Amino acid sequence: MLGLGTAVVPLDSALNIAFPPITAHFGLPLAEIQWMVISYVLTYGSLMLGIGRLGDIFGHARVFRAGLAWSVVTFLLCAAAPSYGWLLAGRVLQGIGAALIISCGPALATALFPESYRPRALALYTLLFSLGSVLGPSLGGVLLAQWGWPATFWFRAPIALTALLLLRGLPAPPTTAGREAFDLPGAVLLALTTGSLLLTINQARHGMAALPWAVLFLLALVGFLWRSGRAPRPIIALRIFRLPGFALLNLSNALLNLAAFSVLLFVPYYLVRIAGLSLGLGGVVLACSALGAMLAAAPAGWLLARLPARRLAASGIALTGCGLGLMALWGTATPLPLIIAALLLHGAGMGLLQVSYTEIVTATLPRADRGVAGSLAMMTRTLGVVSAASLLTLLFASLEAPALAAGATPAGAFLAGFTPTFAGAALLCALVAAGLLRRKTH
Repeated sequence: MLGLGTAVVPLDSALNIAFPPITAHFGLPLAEIQWMVISYVLTYGSLMLGIGRLGDIFGHARVFRAGLAWSVVTFLLCAAAPSYGWLLAGRVLQGIGAALIISCGPALATALFPESYRPRALALYTLLFSLGSVLGPSLGGVLLAQWGWPATFWFRAPIALTALLLLRGLPAPPTTAGREAFDLPGAVLLALTTGSLLLTINQARHGMAALPWAVLFLLALVGFLWRSGRAPRPIIALRIFRLPGFALLNLSNALLNLAAFSVLLFVPYYLVRIAGLSLGLGGVVLACSALGAMLAAAPAGWLLARLPARRLAASGIALTGCGLGLMALWGTATPLPLIIAALLLHGAGMGLLQVSYTEIVTATLPRADRGVAGSLAMMTRTLGVVSAASLLTLLFASLEAPALAAGATPAGAFLAGFTPTFAGAALLCALVAAGLLRRKTH
């Protein structure tokens, strides 16, 4: 039931295959679809560490159930949105629910098993999370064909409600005796720091428009650092980032997710516009990336008992880069088996990385901070995703527009943006893997 409840978050991948119909329905240019990602991911990315600490204090199961209840409502609100503005507001609310769920999911997964089984528990959790990502695009394509894009939201409401009703055997929350205080000022400052950083990245392409957000980021960061040095129990102990290689590891995860998210941003358009697949078949093919992650997650737990987690993480990054490099070679006549192979390779690398990275973070932080550990793993991923939604769409548009102006066909102009974007993403993966192998992570 924990896996079922968690699945409502990765099932958001059903929405990616719906990007073309959504942009058509609301009459939007392709670049505007980034706000579907940013409004959602920025919200849960800003809140996760604070909510993870809440789970450590008041009980992970209690916070997890609250997230399920909240999500039921937000899925229905998004499905009923009458305009793009209302849909984005619903995505913000949906992001709150996602933060409540995924900030405590890894902590609950490890609490169900003895500590010696932690790597395998995290591998199982990653497998279940990836299963939701596998099913998302496939279900999304089928639902789109039958009921249109609102179905990619409302179908998750009964899933969340079922999990909420059945999750009664999770570990009980701690007793109130000796319960630590929650650092609310620190949580607010951290949310402001993370949110303003993500908006600064997003608005950097507009020049001076990013300046107010950059100023807010610096002020909030100074305030958070000051508060963390004085709070009896800060949201996260910043001293852990001084451990050898730990800061580099988290930066590597953010950069890898920046590169890897290019798949969910642009491949749906490639499959429909260039490969000529139907929405249903396009959703199934897009799910191959998540299928690769799911297939790699199971042996990752076994491999962690035999290989250093740092080496396994670097191997995952390298595999992801290979998959992205193959995608850079796609054209108008690329055979479907080669498309599927590249997506599977990309996903397998992501699966290896997420299990090994989460294991390193979880092992580094104290057991009492499991909610924060799981949230940190998700937050660095979020930084990469939002950066990708902003920077990669800017790069793609800057390459596609000149090709169109020069008289290229729509397919040719699309590939003029697609090919160098994925080549750059593959190169970034290679650099990150090389940097990670040069340093010890713990």
